[in-house]
Amino acid sequence: MRQIWIIFLAIATLGMLILIRLRSDRIIRQIWRSLNSPATNLAFNLAMIADLEEPVQRYFLHAIAPETVLATSVELSMSGSFQLKPTTAWLPMQASEIISVAPGFVWQANIGEKLARFRGADYFYRGQGRTCFSFWGLLPFMDAQNKQITRSSIGRLVAAYIWLPSALLPHNQVTWQAIANNTIQASLHIARESTTLTLTIDSDGKLRKISLPRWSNQTEDGSWQYLLFEAEVISEETFGGYTIPSVVKAGWCLEQNNHWSFFRSIIENAKFG
Repeated sequence: MRQIWIIFLAIATLGMLILIRLRSDRIIRQIWRSLNSPATNLAFNLAMIADLEEPVQRYFLHAIAPETVLATSVELSMSGSFQLKPTTAWLPMQASEIISVAPGFVWQANIGEKLARFRGADYFYRGQGRTCFSFWGLLPFMDAQNKQITRSSIGRLVAAYIWLPSALLPHNQVTWQAIANNTIQASLHIARESTTLTLTIDSDGKLRKISLPRWSNQTEDGSWQYLLFEAEVISEETFGGYTIPSVVKAGWCLEQNNHWSFFRSIIENAKFG
C-alpha cells in the first residue's frame, strides 16, 4: 500500500509540474504574439535624423539602409554560451528573442546539457518584468516577478535595442547627444524609469560597444543597486536592411573594478516586423 501511495504522489507531482510548465509556456506565447506587431508604413530617410549631431547620424546611417521600412519588432534566433557564476563553467545556449518598441521583450532559452540543463524565459511586458527557469523544463528553481526584477528588465530591454535600431529613432521619444566623435548617448524613459545608453562607434558608424547603468544584485552582499552593464560587439551582419551586432559578449562591471562577462551570443537569424 505504501508503494502505491508513493507512486500516486510521484505521478501527481509530475502532473502538477507539467501543468505549471504548460501554463507558463502559454503565458509566454501570448506575450510573444502581443509584442509581434506589424511594421509601420514609414521608411527610413535622412529627414528623420536631420536634427541629430553628426556622430549620431553616422550610427543610424550605418545601422539602417535608406528606404528600409521601419520595424516595430524583431525576432532573433541565437546560439552561444552562458555562465551562471564567475567561477562556474560556461554552458551551451540556444535561445530565441522578440524585442518590441511596445516596449517589451521575451527571451526564451535552453541552457546547459544532459543533467545540467534548464529552460525558461525573461520578459518585460506592460510595465512588469519576470524571470522564470526550471531544470529540464519541469523543476522550478527560479521564478521572480517583483519591482527589482522589473527595474533590471528595463535595462535589459534598453540594451537589447541595439538589435532593433529603429526603436532608437527620435520619433520614439529617444533623446540623443554626441559625447565625443565616436561616443553617443541615447536617453529613454520606460515605465517611469529613465535610462541612458552609451554607444561607442567607429568612423563608419559601426557599433563597437555599449554600456548603461542597470539595476542588479550582483554585489558582494546581494543588495540591489545600479551596476555598469557592458556589451562588446565582435562582428555584425545585415538582415533586411538593418545592420546589427551578430556576435556579442556582455557582462557586469562588478565592485572593486572586477568585470564578469557571462553572456556570449551569435545571432543566427533576425526577422524584422
